[in-house]
Amino acid sequence: MTSKLETARLLLRPWTEADAPACFQYAKDSRVGPRAGWLPHKDEAESRQIIRDVLSVPETYVIVWKETGLPIGCVGLNFHTYVSKGDDEAELGYWLGVPWWGRGIMPEAARALLRHAFEDLGLARVWCCFFAGNDQSKRVQEKLGFRYQRTIENIPIPRLNETRDDVVNLLTREEWMERTQRNGLPK
Repeated sequence: MTSKLETARLLLRPWTEADAPACFQYAKDSRVGPRAGWLPHKDEAESRQIIRDVLSVPETYVIVWKETGLPIGCVGLNFHTYVSKGDDEAELGYWLGVPWWGRGIMPEAARALLRHAFEDLGLARVWCCFFAGNDQSKRVQEKLGFRYQRTIENIPIPRLNETRDDVVNLLTREEWMERTQRNGLPK
């Protein structure tokens, strides 16, 4: 795992248990977790445990707003999921605290991670999914150049005790390179 990735406004670094208060501040909001398939956090202790057990894995990063040095969200690559089965592919996942929505932060953070995925890790494909109706996540993926592949209906979401339709999108290394060069986007 790279120790950190940077953009103009953001620092992406590994999670630490010291991030639990900031994690809880945003993850307790019912507008954040349920969109991604998880329940709002109950307290800082739960956030600390999730950092330890879920977020402290290779290629998962806390998003830090450089100006304040405070964590505001998460972005990561997950390997060997139900959509990213090969060794040369991963699934992009992310969430962001509500006060930071609408500022272009998630596309900025995800672009840095995609550059890392394709250039440093040599991945051929990155998948990204969103639950039907999550138009904000859909828009992030469109901005990043992901292409629609399929919709999987009635995916069980055990943590929420419900099923949802999952929209599956894909970005290949070739598409990312072409898009980056064509649009003059920073790598």
